[in-house]
Amino acid sequence: RMEGFGYYTLPMGTEYRGSLWDGMFHGQGELRRPTGGAYRALWDRGLPTQGKYTFTDGLEFEVEKWLYCDGYDRRFYTEISSGFKPPGIAQLTNLDPPKIIPKGCYDCGDGFYNPKTRIVVDYKHKFLRNADDDEHEWILRTCRKAWDLTAEEEPKP
Repeated sequence: RMEGFGYYTLPMGTEYRGSLWDGMFHGQGELRRPTGGAYRALWDRGLPTQGKYTFTDGLEFEVEKWLYCDGYDRRFYTEISSGFKPPGIAQLTNLDPPKIIPKGCYDCGDGFYNPKTRIVVDYKHKFLRNADDDEHEWILRTCRKAWDLTAEEEPKP
């Protein structure tokens, strides 16, 4: 079984970097998600005893006193940490500038969704999952969609 310090990649692409004992996470270690977030923890025989999740943009999750996106303050984390943009410059996502969505697709947070094929791919166009009916309806109702018209096209009167 694995012991000592090492790297271990799980089937979904999440990588563990840290101490191993008897084939389990044990001691200081970090789980890194393929999308960029990370969970640093002190592990005891495979179970985290204390830890903290950090999102890709640097926001740290707090179980107590979670102040981000709480219903009263709906700003993005980058707006909170860097200040608001000048009037007239909208920030549509936490990524600035936002990802360019392929034609006919939606930005569903962890990738792009094509409603014709019902497939979600990550931002590098690698397959993530097939959307079920509930996710399909939610994405169509709430997510940002690519423009139907390009700047070159003239709208029909």
